[in-house]
Amino acid sequence: MISAETRGQFVRYALVGLGSNLLLYLAYLVLTSLGVGHKTGMSLIYAVGVAQTFLFNRQWSFRYQGGLQSSFARYLFSYAFGYALNFIMLWIAVDQLGLPHQIVQGVMVFAVAILMFLIQKYWVFATHARRPA
Repeated sequence: MISAETRGQFVRYALVGLGSNLLLYLAYLVLTSLGVGHKTGMSLIYAVGVAQTFLFNRQWSFRYQGGLQSSFARYLFSYAFGYALNFIMLWIAVDQLGLPHQIVQGVMVFAVAILMFLIQKYWVFATHARRPA
């Protein structure tokens, strides 16, 4: 069973993500319609998304009170992993299999978002119970 805390975190995370990803996906479509390559467009949009969501997720979604630098380093590392996964899937699905980049990237937005929630909850912004001294 999912705890009330996790449900609340997920709802807040989803609201941040939906707003951010909707705007960023539209920007991706604009960039690619202007001739920017699909992997370049995804790369630019991904960097903007990471930067804008860190503070929202840290402060509102997960209400994390731990160190700023360490959580930001973990956040960047987790999003580097998500970026690599997204990039590889675009290369495979679009460049190798010939699928439409608009659909592949649309699916990847949701797949990476769910993965990022789990990584942020259990690693980036995890609150560990303090052990008695």
